[in-house]
Amino acid sequence: MTGIRPVITAWSAISPFGFGADAFRAGLRGGVPAAAPGAGAARLVPDFDGRAVLGKKGTRSMDRVTALSVAAVRELVDRPDAPAAPAGGPAPGLVLGTTGSVQSTMDFTRSSLDGERPFYVDAARFPNTVMNCAAGQCAIWHGLKGPNATVAGGRAAGLLALNYARRLQAGGRAGTLYCGGAEEYSDARAHLHQHAQGTPGTPGTAVLGEGAAVLRLEPGGSGADGAAERDGLAEVVALEFGVYEDAGEIPATLLRCLRRVLERAGARPEDVALVAPGAAEGPEQEALSALFGHRPPAQTDCAALIGDQAAAAAAFQVLTVLVRAEEDPALAGRLALVTAVDHDGTLGCALLRPYPAR
Repeated sequence: MTGIRPVITAWSAISPFGFGADAFRAGLRGGVPAAAPGAGAARLVPDFDGRAVLGKKGTRSMDRVTALSVAAVRELVDRPDAPAAPAGGPAPGLVLGTTGSVQSTMDFTRSSLDGERPFYVDAARFPNTVMNCAAGQCAIWHGLKGPNATVAGGRAAGLLALNYARRLQAGGRAGTLYCGGAEEYSDARAHLHQHAQGTPGTPGTAVLGEGAAVLRLEPGGSGADGAAERDGLAEVVALEFGVYEDAGEIPATLLRCLRRVLERAGARPEDVALVAPGAAEGPEQEALSALFGHRPPAQTDCAALIGDQAAAAAAFQVLTVLVRAEEDPALAGRLALVTAVDHDGTLGCALLRPYPAR
């Protein structure tokens, strides 16, 4: 594989702050947590209805996480600067970090148990129970004929998807890729979250959130005269991942991960100007404190504003870095660190380098 690094050239967001990148940008800059009306005080995407946003055709049986994903990808595909598939080259593709819809799976299973016959189920809703439903629908709706992949991994899913996309591009198997994460709020998810409280990486006080965050990635150096870098927002410098078995291993495992990613980038802890962690306290912060000592860089706390985004969490953390870089020219050319720890044993980190504003 080549050493070419992916470049983020555009992004979209559907979040508890509202529909679109501007709403997310304004919400972060305002610094006030998104509203959490009803539904167990979850931070929901306000007034989001898949059929209203996407139209009635093809959405009768579409679940919420799929609708969020399709709508977020549309925001990028419909941009005037969206690249077309090059002649003879790979078509645009998608890598989505998500675990699908817990609610859809539970509802479909329940219908096979309480119906008159086990096979008296709504077959049109079966695709919603498959993890790659959202990514597949995005490809169908938007004509993305390149690689199409779904990557699970809980709160680390966005970083795992970014790494998968990086490898596709580095191996010459993809050009333009849309990459991100999506999560829905549902009663089923809230029920599972309640019973998981106390599990490592699942703070008992976390407010659930939902949304979709998508990046447009171009291979570094692509196009005439390095068009990706010229028009880019940030470079994906390096990613590293690890696994742990119990909570006590998280700080040491993540610290090793952080040191590896810096070594891969040829950087030192003091070169990092911004950190976007998945949690503002707990084992994740222990590892960061051990790495940076008494001179820690600035931090952002995305989850405090939009809630626990689960599979979309890391993707939103990346967007937070991009927004901070827009408003702070001093971050241009410096390193930003994104970290994620999932309670099921996966953790990871990514180094980004924002470009100067064009």
